[in-house]
Amino acid sequence: MDSKTVSGSCLCGAVAYEISPPYLFFQYCYCSRCRKNSGSVHAANLLIDSGQFKWLRGEEKVNVFRMPDVRAFSTAFCSECGSAMPWQTKNEKFHLVPSGGLNADPGIKPDRNIYWASRAAWYVPEHELPCFDEGPNPS
Repeated sequence: MDSKTVSGSCLCGAVAYEISPPYLFFQYCYCSRCRKNSGSVHAANLLIDSGQFKWLRGEEKVNVFRMPDVRAFSTAFCSECGSAMPWQTKNEKFHLVPSGGLNADPGIKPDRNIYWASRAAWYVPEHELPCFDEGPNPS
């Protein structure tokens, strides 16, 4: 990998990987599958050619769930801590990388929202909410 390589890992550190640019896209997905998988309002994912992906350790701890009869959705997670992990597409040409697991800035920003019409009814744009540098203290 080149000098622009970015490493990633799970929460417990059992699994680590690295990726390198160019990235095919960086997107937020608001579909119901991504919401359920991420436990949040959207998934934030990068797509890269599989040749730009390398496991550094713990690949054997990664479990992959592929939904039957679904063209383009899978999920992978660390069997130790449950963190979302990269997964290879069915055709083995690409890896989808959850950006929250990256240890550094990949050097690009998300460039699109997909399945916007499927966003959760409770979604509120981040810029409309108050911001705190730390978690607020419950009184």
